[in-house]
Amino acid sequence: MKALILVDIQNDFIPGGALPVPEGDKIIPVVNNLLSHFDLVVATQDWHPRNHGSFASNHPGKKVYDVIDLNGLEQILWPDHCVQGSKGAEFVPTLNTNPVEAIFRKGTDPAIDSYSGFFDNGRKKSTGLADYLKGRGVDEVFVVGLAGEFCVNYTILDAAEQGFKTYLIKDATRPLNREQFEKAMQNMRQKGVVIIQSGDILKESDK
Repeated sequence: MKALILVDIQNDFIPGGALPVPEGDKIIPVVNNLLSHFDLVVATQDWHPRNHGSFASNHPGKKVYDVIDLNGLEQILWPDHCVQGSKGAEFVPTLNTNPVEAIFRKGTDPAIDSYSGFFDNGRKKSTGLADYLKGRGVDEVFVVGLAGEFCVNYTILDAAEQGFKTYLIKDATRPLNREQFEKAMQNMRQKGVVIIQSGDILKESDK
């Protein structure tokens, strides 16, 4: 069974948001086109408390993109984004969320960040996503969303490690930094991840 994972397609990650991914809004029509081609669709949602340790604003004297030690883990400091209950944390309105069967919120613990949809960055707590997918009989996962070299990348690496046959749909993903995304994709390939385009899915379904 095939599942599509929508990673963090939220207002703060598209142009006009607090942490905009260049052309992040361009993936929405591509993702909407893909939805009907999967047995199961789930989504992850960044859901930070205001006092989150990854926010530069919570570290006096520090600025956005500084790197600090946060409880023993290296942490990039971000602008305040996807604050619980805020408009920025909502899914992009043009995204068709009707087929989404379950939402997995992450980054809820102020003491640790959570890029992956499966675990926090210290791998101390699980979101329950792996168990949910396995419970539904999923063996293949296809990942799309924002941002390519961060939350999409870490979700993909964890999916592969959890034993799922894992695919990145490249044209339904955008990165903050293209060069870093290229490096991330090289690493994905080494871990057995298959990188495809949305057209590959649509063609397959037309057969």
